[in-house]
Amino acid sequence: MSKHLVIVESPSKSKTIEKYLGSDYKVVSSKGHIRDLATSGKYGLGVDIENGFKPNYIPISGKKKVITELKKDVKDSDIVYLASDPDREGEAIAWHLKDALKISDKNYKRVLFNEITHDKVIAAINNPTVIDDNLVRSQETRRILDRIIGFRLSKLLQNKIGAKSAGRVQSVALKLIVDREREIDAFNPEEYWTITSKFDEFDSNLFKYKDKDIELTCEDDANKVLDSIGEDYTIESIDQKAKNKKSKFPFITSTLQQEASTKLGFPARKTMSIAQKLYEGIDLANETVGLITYMRTDSIRLSDDFTKPAYKYIKEKYGNEYVGYIKKSKKTENVQDAHEAIRPTSIMREPLKVKEYLSNDEFKLYSLIYKRTLASLMSDAKVDQTTIILNNNDYKFKTNGQVLIFDGYLKVYKDYESSEDKILPELKEGEILTTNDVLKEQHFTKPPARYTEAKLIKELEELGIGRPSTYATIIDTIKQRNYVELVEKKFKPTEIGIETTDKLQEFFSDLINVEYTRDMEEELDDIAEGKLVWNKVLEEFYKLFEPRVKNAFDEMEKKAPVETGEICPECGNPLVIRKGRYGEFTACSNYPECKYIKKEPKEVKEIMDCPNCDGKIIERKTRKGKIFYGCSNYPKCKFASWDMPINEKCPECGKILVEKKDKIKCSECSYEREK
Repeated sequence: MSKHLVIVESPSKSKTIEKYLGSDYKVVSSKGHIRDLATSGKYGLGVDIENGFKPNYIPISGKKKVITELKKDVKDSDIVYLASDPDREGEAIAWHLKDALKISDKNYKRVLFNEITHDKVIAAINNPTVIDDNLVRSQETRRILDRIIGFRLSKLLQNKIGAKSAGRVQSVALKLIVDREREIDAFNPEEYWTITSKFDEFDSNLFKYKDKDIELTCEDDANKVLDSIGEDYTIESIDQKAKNKKSKFPFITSTLQQEASTKLGFPARKTMSIAQKLYEGIDLANETVGLITYMRTDSIRLSDDFTKPAYKYIKEKYGNEYVGYIKKSKKTENVQDAHEAIRPTSIMREPLKVKEYLSNDEFKLYSLIYKRTLASLMSDAKVDQTTIILNNNDYKFKTNGQVLIFDGYLKVYKDYESSEDKILPELKEGEILTTNDVLKEQHFTKPPARYTEAKLIKELEELGIGRPSTYATIIDTIKQRNYVELVEKKFKPTEIGIETTDKLQEFFSDLINVEYTRDMEEELDDIAEGKLVWNKVLEEFYKLFEPRVKNAFDEMEKKAPVETGEICPECGNPLVIRKGRYGEFTACSNYPECKYIKKEPKEVKEIMDCPNCDGKIIERKTRKGKIFYGCSNYPKCKFASWDMPINEKCPECGKILVEKKDKIKCSECSYEREK
């Protein structure tokens, strides 16, 4: 009998933790959630609406074997440590494990691994807690809300306009993008002009006439200024100030996603996937260890266990003048502060020391996290800022200069945050300067910019919509549903995206909006804190929501299918474009009387010559739409690969090489290299 059983979410994490705990412990993985809502009952919601919104949970597809194996492990153990991730989702997973595996209250303990290092894992095991039922109810309420809204609205939109889905937060995010596009379309650019005086070592820009701000709205205004000024300018004032430039806070989930997007070009999904690996454990020379703390957090707090050695490190490596201070921030709404900011687990694991054990992208993200955390504890950078005001016939011109006099935190963070010097010459008040040239330039005001992924995440966070851990999924969903397209790395809504938003606003404007969604997040927080009863919140929501859905099914106009201009060869009615489970297809408008479907020739994407025969390797799809690569001579030739082959052979075994994420790997042996 195994005395102690530890159940975690991730298989890779289980290997790391088992090394720390030793032979008295068996560490196994649930591989994430084991159960979800059924799709039975009223509207297929898996929720008994008439009986207090009681959920009906069933094993997730493919998880029955996992559950059976876990039950056997539980039976063979006298104590079970439920060690799913330290957040609401993880708390819910722990509860599902306890319930599904029928673990009694006296035979389980809840442990939280905020970082996967030997000392912290041992400390967590020695200081267990119990499942927080309020957190579980909060997550359960969120899941039921999302199921009700998602299923009911998706069915409505599929039926009426052929859109694929809607969602509680997804649809609000899409509305932000659509609203921004309409702002851009409605924008009327306004003309304005600038006047710049050029001197030997600097330029100066017109900003005032006498003591009032000046606006030049046409060329006549600009010419009037040029006619009114001479070549000589008097230095009216020189203002020099020493200013401190503070470092930013350590990363939370949303700021990590934003910075990785802007500085590294990583989509949110990629950032979170890499961060998960860094958290779960990396094989170093003599140990397997998590390099960062848990990456789903909205707290900027750093523990004394980290800051004390970090301050010592800064003092010894850079000098006492670089030692900074903990920056305080007003606690914002919706911050759970359950655990620390995202930080390295040890300040001594410098990025270059672990580089050889990381992929290129893992190294980039770890370096960003490490340097951001270190910089947050370092002293302010100091700059000398100079502002010079020039006077020419009561027209005031201004120029600014800045010189970095102490780099402070920029010593480590300069790769991610520039601070360029703009040096001005030594000048005195009252001195007369003669211009080399004066330029007038025409400009037009610009519309607001479309959202980049980073800007959309920032907007969602500031508005209090959703949770940072869900942003990557939200963005993926609206892209996969073809509601948006990327134009120069910015989100532009598609026709179906705009139509989906318009229909939802026509019938659900009081529910699918920023304010209601933010209020619902606050109610979910109140459930987590035991201030609200979970099913009462659902009851109030459903009373408001369901009548609107029924009204929309009755009143929303159904979109007619688009005619192709062709005639059905079987009955003579027009052919139309319809949408099905696997995309668009052409069929008869007289359905269901006529069931004609036009067969479209399949587009074949050739990759390379087959290495095993005279055929071609082509891109294929499984029945569920997953892409793989196989030979055109199938079934005669059975070459197949989930990863895209490249026209290159392995230098070690001679077999074909394939692309896999950021690596080139052999299809047979263990050979691999960076792309």
